[in-house]
Amino acid sequence: MQLDAYVYEAIRTPRGAGTDAGSLRSVKPIELLAQLYQALTQRTGINPAEVGDILLGCNTAFGDQGADIAKISALYAGWPDRVPGATVNRFCASAFDAINTAAMQVSVGAADLVVAGGVESMSRVPMLADKGAWFADSAVAAKTGFVHMGVAADALATAAGLSRELLDELAYTSHQRAAIATQEQRFGRAVIPIHDEAGEEVLAHDETIRASLTPEKLAGLPEAFSQMGATFDPVVQAAHPALAKVQHLHTVASSPGMVDAASMLLIGNAGVGVRLGLTPLAKIRSFANVASDPTLMLTGPGPAARSALAKVDMSVRDVDLFECNESFAATVAVFEKDLNLDHDIVNVNGGAMAMGHPLGATGGILLATLIDELRRQGQSIGVATIPAGAGLATATVVEVV
Repeated sequence: MQLDAYVYEAIRTPRGAGTDAGSLRSVKPIELLAQLYQALTQRTGINPAEVGDILLGCNTAFGDQGADIAKISALYAGWPDRVPGATVNRFCASAFDAINTAAMQVSVGAADLVVAGGVESMSRVPMLADKGAWFADSAVAAKTGFVHMGVAADALATAAGLSRELLDELAYTSHQRAAIATQEQRFGRAVIPIHDEAGEEVLAHDETIRASLTPEKLAGLPEAFSQMGATFDPVVQAAHPALAKVQHLHTVASSPGMVDAASMLLIGNAGVGVRLGLTPLAKIRSFANVASDPTLMLTGPGPAARSALAKVDMSVRDVDLFECNESFAATVAVFEKDLNLDHDIVNVNGGAMAMGHPLGATGGILLATLIDELRRQGQSIGVATIPAGAGLATATVVEVV
């Protein structure tokens, strides 16, 4: 018998700048998770012994984030020894994969209650620090068509005929929407302030939003990936001979920021909710994983969303709100064009261009934001989606209950 999977809680840390000067630089990723575990138990009143599994995404499971941080962080937080845990890696879709797998466990009765989410401390463990063969082994990189993600975004923008002005406009809108959402405390329910060892608050809000950003400032920024193009443009052109020249259009503002953050959802069936007195926020209706062109890399969100909706006999017209990770401005522009969407229902509270993309944690943040915004607006159906390295993409459909 298949059971419904409900989201009973969805929390996250603030996003701190992923630099040496970032506010969360001094906080270990395992400590970010420990404070979320504490908040989760305080909010829900659950006994951690009730949790059947912990699944956490992490894109760069190395150094401070290595050694199955899902299990070790639970031990560090004082959770019972018998609660299992696993770290999941599907590149930028890692938290989505953790959450969707948790929903599968619940739906088939493998566990009544699962904690899922992700973590990424990009100030302490930089992207690509794990030296994976995909990018660090030149023979593997050549055979698989690896290019830097920024160059892939520029190639996608070129192939789609996008202008620098459109990409800048999307970046400006992201910051403006994020600033308004923060001012109106739309993230207030989900965000758990982080404290240091002395109990002093370190960060309580997303740190990289620039409310004062203007179109004029954006227009004056240089292209970010033109120098990398000298290395990677030939790889793009070998995979796509019709693309005679890559136009390098993205800047640091129209790219996702590197940040530190963690996210955590509590997912369970209806029976455990009744037994423990939990009130669901939403139901996970379906999800889908797809793979697309590994060189352009960022084209999967549209197909993933369609696939996830088709599994529950829905179409794009049934969806009230979308969250598409701002893995560069071109990703969002192509996603909206692919599904014929108005930008008014996509990323209504801003996205990664303003608040950053903590890789393995992002899926949990997007779903928490989507669920809270659906509830705030009195809407019902939402889709969150993200592209990932090597052309991967994931989408999840949720319904507010």
